[in-house]
Amino acid sequence: MTTDSSSTNRAPAEGISTFKGQDRALRADRLGTGGLLLSVLAATAPLMVVAGVMPTTFAVMGIVGQPLLFVVLGTVLVLFSLGYAEMSRHVHNAGAFYAYISRGLGGTAGAGAALVALVAYNSLQVGIYGIFGFEVSGLFATYADLEVAWWIPALAAALAVGALGWLKIDVNAKVLGVLLVIEVLLVVVFDIAAVADPGKEGLSLHAFNPDTLTGAGVGTALCFCIAAFLGFEQAPVYAEETSRPHVLVPRVMFLAVAGVAVFFAVSSWALTVATGPATIVATSQEQSAGLLFFLTEDRLGSTFTDVLHVLFVTGMFAAMLSFHNVVARYAFAMGREGLLPAAFGRTTGSSGAPGTGSLLQTGIAVVLVLTFALTDDKPSGDPTAPVLHLFTWGGNIGALGVIVLMAIASLSVVVFFVRRGAAGAQAWRLVTSAVAGIALVVIAVYTVKDFDVLVGTGPDSALRWILPGVIGLALVTGLVQGAILRTRAPETHARIGLGNEAFQLEKEAERTP
Repeated sequence: MTTDSSSTNRAPAEGISTFKGQDRALRADRLGTGGLLLSVLAATAPLMVVAGVMPTTFAVMGIVGQPLLFVVLGTVLVLFSLGYAEMSRHVHNAGAFYAYISRGLGGTAGAGAALVALVAYNSLQVGIYGIFGFEVSGLFATYADLEVAWWIPALAAALAVGALGWLKIDVNAKVLGVLLVIEVLLVVVFDIAAVADPGKEGLSLHAFNPDTLTGAGVGTALCFCIAAFLGFEQAPVYAEETSRPHVLVPRVMFLAVAGVAVFFAVSSWALTVATGPATIVATSQEQSAGLLFFLTEDRLGSTFTDVLHVLFVTGMFAAMLSFHNVVARYAFAMGREGLLPAAFGRTTGSSGAPGTGSLLQTGIAVVLVLTFALTDDKPSGDPTAPVLHLFTWGGNIGALGVIVLMAIASLSVVVFFVRRGAAGAQAWRLVTSAVAGIALVVIAVYTVKDFDVLVGTGPDSALRWILPGVIGLALVTGLVQGAILRTRAPETHARIGLGNEAFQLEKEAERTP
């Protein structure tokens, strides 16, 4: 991706069209450290990862060392966060990723990143609707003896999430926080139970042995596991809605990535302890996504397991709400800066929420859920295929998009500080950003290479290229849009990435005699 030096480190210059009206700015002072942390962590859906991602990684990849993998990935993402968090001290914009990339690599690159972010987070959010509908349908069948098509609860959730998107972010944070805390506590209870009652091999630390990370499946396992971290990078999206973004955003990012790495490393290790490292792969292949519930049933009883099933669903709802808020804010930032129609760049009524962006995301979710629902009656031989495809396709397209964004953002951090003449003062952050960027590029390459494994298609299926191609198409389309704006609407191009900063600077200029 080429840089555009004319718009690097830009401030609103004479002739640049900026923003008028309070509805162009998100409300400040909405979130403190706790509210921001809960909103960010909700996207990680801890119970969904422990019950879904971890057994799948053990079963499909055959990698016993998944706990060590979480430690390695946590280290990479901490390295990434050092530069990313420092960038957040200089740029406060609801368009986080693309705003940072704009400041480092120019407005054209920022336009490409903006569309990738919009597509990626939409894919992640809509994908969860699939597995949510499937699980809720299962709960109705198990506990109420009632057959409910998966798309009915999925659509109901889409409408509920859309309604909450219009409410104040502090209301959402409370909803997210309660669900998240209960989820985490239940997983911790399982971890303690597994340690107290280990399998035949006892409290083995074999899963942390580097020898467990050998074999052809390690690269693909990285793709599975990095998806478990997605959410921590969202903290800067809420920067405009905090009282001290330069303090709170970096603090929350480091708390989130470090907490997630430790929590998932310990929980995946607890799974190996409960079954024994020698049998974790075979047991995961046998139980699949039921592994956690199988283990809790034996150690903690049916009541605990029933509650866990319910919290599995509410945790997914919290993740959907979190991703919805992020998508709405990206749409708001893009509308405010001319990358989407201006209607998206205005807040809504007394709540101050990015309502038009919320409507956009809800509309996309409803259309995609209905599209997949219409394939239910087709003779695929697998009645769960539509819903599972919605989850796996959406989740992996979204994960690839965020990995690509993080890799480009790492480069942007380096360029940003070098061009500001701060390379010496920020030298160690530039090194960590470069190392993290290289690691993320490697993970992105493995993700594309093994996409057929990630989404469960055959190696000869065209989907192995079409699905990751969605992210490539979004990037190219965004770059083309940026190039056109640079030629035909230079004022709009010049403010890409400036966000509320341009609006605030204009207000100050108007007050100056």
